Parts: sequence; C-alpha cells; structure tokens
Amino acid sequence: MAENIDLNKSVFNKRDYNKTIDTSFTQLGVKSIQQQLDDQPTVQEFFSMYNTLFYQINEFGPTDSHEYLIKTSSEYINFEENDEIIQALQNEIAQLREELLETQQIVAGIENPPELLDSTTSIPTTISSGGATGGTTGGSSGGGY
Repeated sequence: MAENIDLNKSVFNKRDYNKTIDTSFTQLGVKSIQQQLDDQPTVQEFFSMYNTLFYQINEFGPTDSHEYLIKTSSEYINFEENDEIIQALQNEIAQLREELLETQQIVAGIENPPELLDSTTSIPTTISSGGATGGTTGGSSGGGY
C-alpha cells in the first residue's frame, strides 16, 4: 500500500533568482536609506510647510516652538546682534541713572551722600542751602527805608 509521490523542484540560477524573487522587506514597512532620503523635504518644501504651520506652532517652549527655532538657529550661526544691542541699551540706562542721581544731588544741595546709594537708608529731608530748613537763621533784617 505504498503510494508514489512525485516531488518537483524548481531551481533558478543566481541571475534569474534575483530577477524573479523579490528579496526586499516591503511588507514590514522598512524603507531603504535611499527611500528615507527621498522622503525628506527639501529646503523649499520645509519653508512652505513652516509658513503653512506658522500660527499652529507654540510661541514658547523647550521644543517644537518658535522660541526653540530662534535659539537653535542663533546658536548655529553664532548670532549675537541682539545681545550687543541689549548690552548697549543697558549701558545707556546705567549712565542715565548716574546722571539722574547727580542731578538730584545738585537739586537737593548734597555733594556726595553715600546714603542715596543704599536703598535701606532714608534720604535726608533737610536742604542746607539758603536757610530753607525751616529755621530762623540766615534771614535778612529787612532794614527800613
């Protein structure tokens, strides 16, 4: 009761095998490096997408924000123009504060009061020029004509 079973085997030579059998892993969703590079947007496509998504991007945040784009781009190109402007403005503010303090000292008739530089002490309220301290000294006799 033995049956004979015929087995047929198809054999390909190496050249025909690669042409006939697909050996890539397309069913698993794995892309070749070239396919991945081809799928990357060009610079023009990137800016087109950026302009389209501009108002959907968060203003501030550690990532995925306009702030992040500015910081990373500024670091990349070593952009410090605003830092120089800010520093110049801060220097100008400091100079104007010094001039204001000097002017206030002149108006108050005080030459070099160290207590004005310390915010914990009170500013003197008396004025020492021309007898305007509320006292009776330094007045005129008002001689009669």
